[in-house]
Amino acid sequence: MLDTKSTGSKIRNTVIHIIVIGLGLACLLPMINIVAISFSGSAAVSANRVGLLPVDFTALAYKRIIEDSQFWRSFRISVIRVALTLVLNLVITVPMAYAMTRSKGDFPARNIYMNLLIFAMLFNGGMIPTYIVVKNLNLLNSIWALILPGAVPVFSVILLMNFFKGVPKALEEAAIIDGASQFQVLLQIMVPCAKPSIATVSLFSIVGSWNDFFGGLIYMQRVEDYPIMTYIQSLNIDLQELVKNAANSAALENVAELSNRNLNAAKIVVAVIPLLIIYPFLQRYLISGLVMGSVKE
Repeated sequence: MLDTKSTGSKIRNTVIHIIVIGLGLACLLPMINIVAISFSGSAAVSANRVGLLPVDFTALAYKRIIEDSQFWRSFRISVIRVALTLVLNLVITVPMAYAMTRSKGDFPARNIYMNLLIFAMLFNGGMIPTYIVVKNLNLLNSIWALILPGAVPVFSVILLMNFFKGVPKALEEAAIIDGASQFQVLLQIMVPCAKPSIATVSLFSIVGSWNDFFGGLIYMQRVEDYPIMTYIQSLNIDLQELVKNAANSAALENVAELSNRNLNAAKIVVAVIPLLIIYPFLQRYLISGLVMGSVKE
């Protein structure tokens, strides 16, 4: 039996593996360094002595964040925001994507709506017009100000639309012959077939909503209404205030062990944890959903 793998092919595969491992380490090592900084003392951090392991181990940065009641309030606001945004995105994008796959005979205005979607995706109104609209709708300091401006993610609509086009037409025709309505075809045939793409757009919605801090900065005028990313972005250590409030030597030692670099590193770690929990449940659908939804037959 002939060896199907030549020496050149083995060398090529080895080089590819080395490159992929190197790229993986290039992405992973900075995150490990951030974790180490978040657990290190301020003197070691300031002297740039922290590598992949903490130096002068301390968890004061996490203690400062977690013991703050506003942290948990902002965390709750972000969880509610992510849940509402996800539901609203799916309720709008799935039926819209299905409607856009209809023929011009079934949906005469299809091309008009499609052109409007593409135009809105390429040319948005900008920050100031969006703020004026939100303000005129009396949505400032409301969680809906964080949700409604991104209620229709056009890229997700196009992704789902191309996936629906790839579903065999015979399935839909058989269901219609059996007496199913378009709504039943969508819910009972298209949605189950589109699980990979729906999981993909759901991941986009969750990550985008969770990571956004600028919306809270613009639309929320009170710290009490900040989502978690906006709040931890605004956290800073006022060393003079901490020293003033330090009543004993132990408190002064804690001040010396904490700096803005420690706190900023802890912010990054805290921000990533929820996404690390969610991602493993959806990542198996990510590649297949992107590939199936991005190719037009």
